[in-house]
Amino acid sequence: MDTLVKLNNQTAGRDKIARLVQYLSRVLWHRLRHSNKDQVNAFKNLEFQLSTFRKLLRFGKCFDVLYSTLPLFDHPDATVRHSLILSKIALSLFLIGDHLLWLGRADVCTINTQKWSRISNKYWLYSITMNLVRDFYEISCIIKSQKQSIIPSSGIQNFNDLYKILIRTVMVLQSNRTVMIDTVKNGCDFFIPLTALGHVNMSPGTVGWLGVISSIAGLLVLIEPKVKLSPA
Repeated sequence: MDTLVKLNNQTAGRDKIARLVQYLSRVLWHRLRHSNKDQVNAFKNLEFQLSTFRKLLRFGKCFDVLYSTLPLFDHPDATVRHSLILSKIALSLFLIGDHLLWLGRADVCTINTQKWSRISNKYWLYSITMNLVRDFYEISCIIKSQKQSIIPSSGIQNFNDLYKILIRTVMVLQSNRTVMIDTVKNGCDFFIPLTALGHVNMSPGTVGWLGVISSIAGLLVLIEPKVKLSPA
């Protein structure tokens, strides 16, 4: 209960909790789509309301994200520096589209929701892609630093050696929770805008589960800040 109260006291915590319930609602209405129409409509409405609520919570955040790029220009690692700066610029553009969508939903102004939803999803996809580039770079650095403990001194002689290398690689990565949690989160999120843009064909239920998993990963970082990949 203390953890829930702590999360609810943070704007980011409320956003992650709402996101978890939002995507869980999508899973539920998709599972019930052939049985109870009233429940389906109720869960669809809940998903829509939580999506709108989260857009309000994030209103104005595009400026914070853009400002947070400034310290990154001094980061010594070029790959981390470039991937994170590009990710944050794309994220701020995603948020601008998100803000316009909220203004349209609130009837503050007339917005072409289809057009701006597509633009917003495009920039979200760019941002996640850059995050994954950084994640895979971090993974490659970890494997490179642990190369001697992963690859047998005798080299690769047979299939059994390849299996041992795979197991050792997994064990090494498991010990680096920060990178693995971030990779799982971004890996799941990657397919959400990809589906919304029509590049892949996933069911609402599958997208919902991906959203649930990435939301849990995001909550873990808030609950235990030491597992947050830094800089972020």
